[in-house]
This record gives sequence, C-alpha cells and structure tokens, in this order.
Amino acid sequence: MHELVAVLDFGSQYAQLISRRIRECGVYCEIIPHDLPASELRALGPKAIVLSGGPASVLEEDHPGLDPAIFELGIPVLGICYGLQLTARMLGGRLERGLAREYGPAAIDIDDTGRLFAGLEDRLDVWMSHGDHVSVPPHGFTILAHTPTCQVAAMGDDNRKIYGVQFHPEVVHTPRGKEILRNFLFTIARCSGEWTMKGFIEESIRAIRAEVGNGKVICGMSGGVDSAVVAALINRAIGNQMTAIFVDNGVLRAGEAEEIRDTFTDVYPLNLDIVNASEKFFAALSGVTDPEDKRKIIGRTFIDVFYGEAARIGGADYLAQGTLYPDVIESRSAKGGPSATIKSHHNVGGLPEDLRFTLIEPLKELFKDEVRLLGRELGMPDSILQRQPFPGPGLAVRILGEVTKENVAILQEADRRVSEEMVKWEGYRDVWQSFAVLLPVKTVGVMGDERTYANVIAVRAVQSMDGMTADWVRMPHELLARISTRIINEVKGVNRVVYDISPKPPSTIEWE
Repeated sequence: MHELVAVLDFGSQYAQLISRRIRECGVYCEIIPHDLPASELRALGPKAIVLSGGPASVLEEDHPGLDPAIFELGIPVLGICYGLQLTARMLGGRLERGLAREYGPAAIDIDDTGRLFAGLEDRLDVWMSHGDHVSVPPHGFTILAHTPTCQVAAMGDDNRKIYGVQFHPEVVHTPRGKEILRNFLFTIARCSGEWTMKGFIEESIRAIRAEVGNGKVICGMSGGVDSAVVAALINRAIGNQMTAIFVDNGVLRAGEAEEIRDTFTDVYPLNLDIVNASEKFFAALSGVTDPEDKRKIIGRTFIDVFYGEAARIGGADYLAQGTLYPDVIESRSAKGGPSATIKSHHNVGGLPEDLRFTLIEPLKELFKDEVRLLGRELGMPDSILQRQPFPGPGLAVRILGEVTKENVAILQEADRRVSEEMVKWEGYRDVWQSFAVLLPVKTVGVMGDERTYANVIAVRAVQSMDGMTADWVRMPHELLARISTRIINEVKGVNRVVYDISPKPPSTIEWE
C-alpha cells in the first residue's frame, strides 16, 4: 500500500487543492471528515495529517472541531489557516478577533527558518484569507513567521512535530508554497514521495484481478476521458473478461456514437458494444424538469440497460464506472458538517440501493489531470485524453427544463457550432470545457424583417485544473461574435446567444 497523508476537511474551498498539491509531490493524499475519531484515523496509518482551512470562526460556538487525541498520536500535523487557529485554541494558545479581515497578497517575515521554512528566503509572498488570528501560541510552540498585522503567521513545535501557517501554501498566489509543503512532507513527516501513476496502475491491476477472478465485468463507456481510461485499465487487467458498453441515450453530442465506434474499434481497440436506448431514456425523462431528478432518472435508466446487456453476454457480476474523486466529494452529504452536497452525480448519487452489480471504481481516488496522466501511462492517444469533460447525463443537464427530442436537436446543433469555432482558436488547449446550454425562455427577435419568438442559447467556456474550481474564459470578442452569428443564422429556433461569465464557486461548471 502507498503512504497516506490525511487532509481533515473543515469546509475550505481549498481542501481539494491541498490534496492535489501533496499528490504533485509524489505522496498519496485523501480528504477525510474533520470529526473522524483519532482511533479510526490511526487505523488508516497516515504518515502526516493536514488540517484544512474553513469558513467558520474558532471563536464561535459549535465551530467544527476534531478529536483532541489526534494531537497525541505522534503523527506530524500541519494546520492551515482555520487549522492553525484550531490547533492553537485546542492546545492552550490565545486567539483574538481581527479588527479587519486580511484577505489577499501579503508578505511574511521568517523569524525561525527551522524545518518548515528550510532553504527559503527571509521574506515570502503569501496569500492570506482570515479574520481571527493567534495572538499567543500554545506552550512549546515557537513563532516561525509574522506580518505587521499578524503576530503569528506561522508556528511550530519541533518536539511534537505540530505546525501551523495562517496563510495558504497550496494556492499559486503563494509562490514558494509547494516548497513549504515539501519541507513538511519530506523533512518533518519523512514521506518517501514514491507515489506514481506507474505504481498506481500496478496496484490497481492487482486489486482488479483479485476481486474479479474469473468473473465478467461490464464497463459503462460514455465516450469521455474518465470512462475510456477505466475501460483501458480494466482491459489491461483482465482483457476480454470486460465488455465496454456505450449507451446511446439520445442526449449525446451530434455524431458522438459514430466517433466512439471509430475510436475504440480502430484507434484504441476495446471489446465494445454500442446500445441504442434513446427511446427508453426519452420516455423516462418525459415531463421531468428538476435537475436532481434528471440525474437520478438517467442513472437508474443506465443501470436498467446494463442489466439487459449483462444478461445478453451471459451474465456479469461487476459494473465498472469512471467515478472520480471530485464526483465523490461533490456528492458526499456532510450532515451537520462544514461541507454540503453540491449535486448528485449520476454514477454516484443516482444508483439504486438494490444494485445487483458489484461496483468497480478504480479512479475514485484520482483528480481529472491525474486520470489523463494515467491514460498516457497506459499508452492512450491524445485524441482520447484531450477530450473535454462531458457530463454523464449528457445534454440532459444542459437543457434547462424538459428534455425533448426537439430541444436535444436544437442544442446539438448549437453545441456543434461552439465546438467547431472553439477548436480553431489558438487558446483552445487552455480551455477546460466549452459548450452550449439551452435556456427555458424565449425572447423576441427580428429576422428577415419578421418578428420572431425563439430560444436562447448560453455559451459557457471555463479554465480549470481539476473541475473543483474554475474561471470563465476571456475569449476574443471576434470569436464570440462568430459563435453567436453562426448559431443564430444556422440553428432553427434560436434568436439570441448570451455568454456566461460566472466562476466556480459560486457557480458550478454545468448549469444543472
């Protein structure tokens, strides 16, 4: 088993980023609920523990806490922002409310280089985001850094290997943040840094073979990167014991089924079946407008199709899916905790409780960029790996309102124009996702001197590293004009195009 660093999540939007930065250092990392008992945490065998930031105040009643016995486990701890303040409060230090919230770029002066800041300059640019601050550190702690307005910007107890920083080392706005994390991981926690994609493949293949034995697996193939890599990984492990099933659910992009057939028959051959079940999906979605209902209905309908295909191939006990770590995080319902469910993913929240398959989800520990690295290690071509993410429920969650054949046809044509123009743009490779959304409103327009009352298309294009946070793409006005002109002129039933300039958070990437 690989080494583990446990990130205790106190509700920070940066918790996932902390995890990614640690993995970039070659150390495996998982996000763990903040209230996990110390005995259960110890049983996981972590080499180190990181306490994330969070939106709450330690000075408020009922603030998120942790089992105090965690500090007695002898495992190195690093508290970040809220994690620093909680550490100080629980171990006997003093906190004060700030007169003004400190948010944004700052410079810290290093008072004690020690282990945490070894090899770094005496002054570092960092990113702050806090209101409260530690005025007196706990007994045994040394102040490691300060700013003019923050007396304890970092503190540490070398004997107990417990440290805290008031700033965020995981964000790009802290340029030397990765070195600080590396000092904690390697100098203080003595991690080996040997977690690699090659090792992940070897470990996954052993696990898949041990679980499946001589059984059969069906793999839900959406055509996206995640399911393609899952299919390739399981194919590497058990060959034709796996059947990849691509379901044409009627809410795919234009030409998607044909492209999938060509790709996984000629470019990267797999044991592939294509099933046309569009009528089944349209019937199930008839009259449905709530986005959560759509996702769950689509998830259940996929399972029904898989049951039929499993019977057709002589039985299969296992279902493989391309569930990723962000899917699990966003679908996790933290009752009474600092994080809330954002949305159900059709392959996480939409599965029936009486599922007759045993699930195999070998990517559920990985972020999207890690999945692409895994695919390259498996020898998959960039034509597959560089595809933009596409939601499992397909265009159903890009049609706000009822999913009908007419609405799907309009959106397919609009989305095709977006894709055709985007791929011509020199900045396209830096775009995480770009797509069209059909809105449930109609507006008045004039076309050919005649009044029209037609649909509105929203265009969405974002940049992201892992889908957990995203920012809208500053596309050239000329490109937006071409997209708008083509959609309005060439797609019957549309007379208005708008551009979405909302970041994530507070918005999500998809509209539903």
